[in-house]
Amino acid sequence: MEMNIAIKALAALAQETRLTIFRTLVQAGEPGLPAGQLAKELNIPNATLSFHLKELAHAELVSARQESRFIYYSANFATMNALLGYLTENCCAGTPCSMVKVCCDEKNS
Repeated sequence: MEMNIAIKALAALAQETRLTIFRTLVQAGEPGLPAGQLAKELNIPNATLSFHLKELAHAELVSARQESRFIYYSANFATMNALLGYLTENCCAGTPCSMVKVCCDEKNS
């Protein structure tokens, strides 16, 4: 991961509502959640949710897919794992760490 991409992702997560949205989507797993359910669960107005989801999507941390008339949002586990790898690539004084991938779905990692 390039530094400018990591900065964009970290900046997107450096806001309480966006971090909460992202963590909720990580917990939901690959299927994600429809926007309406996400707004209801987090008690966030639709317009506010849309603004924050746009910021997370711009940082490639979430993706959207339309099914029928619903838009489902899910965490982008590949970007999340790349960010974690970038943050820890030189940990442990240069000794390789046994970092466990966060996502259990190989398709997204």
